[in-house]
This record gives sequence, C-alpha cells and structure tokens, in this order.
Amino acid sequence: MLRNDWSLEEIANIYHSPLLDLIFRAAQIHRNNNDYAEVQISSLISIKTGGCPEDCAYCPQAARYNTDVDVHALMQVEEVLATAKKAKDAGASRLCMGAAWREVRNNRDFTRVLEMVKAVNETGMEVCCTLGMLSYEQAQQLKEAGLYAYNHNVDTSRENYETIITTRTYDDRLDTLHNVRKANITVCSGGIIGLGETNNDRIKMLHTLSTLPHHPESVPINALVPVKGTPLENQPRVSVWEMVRMIATARIVMPKTVVRLSAGRTEMSLPEQALCFMAGANSIFAGDKLLTTPNPSFEDDMTMFEILGLKARKAFKAGAASPFADD
Repeated sequence: MLRNDWSLEEIANIYHSPLLDLIFRAAQIHRNNNDYAEVQISSLISIKTGGCPEDCAYCPQAARYNTDVDVHALMQVEEVLATAKKAKDAGASRLCMGAAWREVRNNRDFTRVLEMVKAVNETGMEVCCTLGMLSYEQAQQLKEAGLYAYNHNVDTSRENYETIITTRTYDDRLDTLHNVRKANITVCSGGIIGLGETNNDRIKMLHTLSTLPHHPESVPINALVPVKGTPLENQPRVSVWEMVRMIATARIVMPKTVVRLSAGRTEMSLPEQALCFMAGANSIFAGDKLLTTPNPSFEDDMTMFEILGLKARKAFKAGAASPFADD
C-alpha cells in the first residue's frame, strides 16, 4: 500500500533496524510491487558543462571552485541525438540531459533544449532533463516538447541543506518539484549521502520525499564522489552498508518508486551492487561518465546483468505521470 503519511519516527525505526532484517523486508516489498529482476538503464550526459553560479559544496561544475572541469557551451541538437542513439543501442531506455544552470531562462538556449527533447523523444527513449529551477510555464513547454521526467534533487534534509548550498533555498527545490508535477511530468528527486550529514538528516530527506502529495517516480540515491577543489574534497567515502540501508529504506517507504543506484558505483564491487539490487534498487546510470564523474562502462554493466540475471526495463513502462491532485 502506498502511503504519504509516514512519520519521522516510523522511517527512523525502519532505517535503524538490523541490516539483514532491513534488506529482507525491502526485498519482499520490492518483489511484491515490482519485477525485481528488471532494472531501468539510464544514460546521463552533460549538455552544458561548468560555469555554474551556484555554490553547491559537492559540485565540480560551480564556477567559484578550482576543479579540473572545463567549461563547455550548450551542445548542438545533432550531438545530443547521436549520443542518445548510441546509448539506446547499448541498452538504455532513458536519456537524462544535464545543464549546469542555476535556473532555466527563456532564451535561445532553452529553445535549443526544447528541440533536443523533441529529437530524443522521437527515438523512443524516455527523456529526462535536469536544468535547475523551473517555472510552471517552462515545465509546460518541456512537457509539450515530449519531456517524460525532470530531475531536481532535494540533496539532503532541510536542516542540513544550508550547510551545503546557500545560493538557493530548500523551498526553491520543492517549488520546482511542484511545478514539474503540476505540468504532468514525472518527478525524479533524491539525494546524496556522504556530505557530512547525520543519520537523522538522511531519514528526514526520505521523509520529505515520501510525504510529497505523490511519491517521485524516480529517487536517485547518490554516494558523494569527492572532487578536488570543492569544499567537500576531503570527505570520507560512504560505505556500501550505508548505501544499502538508504536504498532499502527508500524501497520500503516508496514501494513502487524506481530507486536508482547512482553516483558512487565505481567504488563498489559486483557483490556490493548485488546487495543494493536485492535491497530494492531497480535503476542505474550506465555509461562512462555521470556528468563529470567516472561511472562503470556499459560493457561492465551488461556483464553484471548477465551474472545477476537482471534484464533491462523498457521505456515508458510506468505510463504517464499522475496529474497533480491538489491544484
């Protein structure tokens, strides 16, 4: 049964339960609500790289940090389409296009993004964008162009948020999610662990997502990849057990949501990733890079799928987004 009334105490009790019990419960819920052997393969490309005016402490694309990321202007539609077709041929059913913007502006760049969305949509792939803050009118334009999903992570708890980002507020994030949902686009929103947050911050982040009027159709769980030159460059890497605990808790409180095992997979062995799938993960990003950070290759992932008996989920299986019921 889907619930949007989880209490913090309930989620905390789930999160802190003995790990093997937690994995077992999550695996049961996963099998009761999803095809447990089916994994959505998404490909993520950076259509505009670097030079972002924001101060997200984890991000190598922020203009104020000295990282090895070079600034690249917005890609051409033909380049994106070629990349999309290559990803589709390799098994991806969704293409996510990321631009290092604070917010979408109504200009020629946005017009080009709308053209990208139309072109990729015509290949039969689900199209996702992550472009920063978005108005309802802009969300409507993206929907009309064929956008299937919009990613806008909440990142962490409301309380911890201001220690990570000061250039926009938590409510700015939630407003964008509201606009996306209202435009009848599916919502992709998750967070990052390893930012220096507490377990309570992780629990509160899951509480925020699981008590939205509709659960996000997709929740990425990222492990911080520390990048030299960013304020979080010296953060210790999170353990696989922390990832498993987050994935399992997300699966239990959002039973039908696609839970994506996202950044940090390059540090995981195949058995560790298998535990994440058992705990309820049913999506990955495939391809050599996640925007600017390393990621396992398509070939490695296909080998993993064969060993674990996993299969690729087809595009548009979930159907259209739910209408925004409260507006």
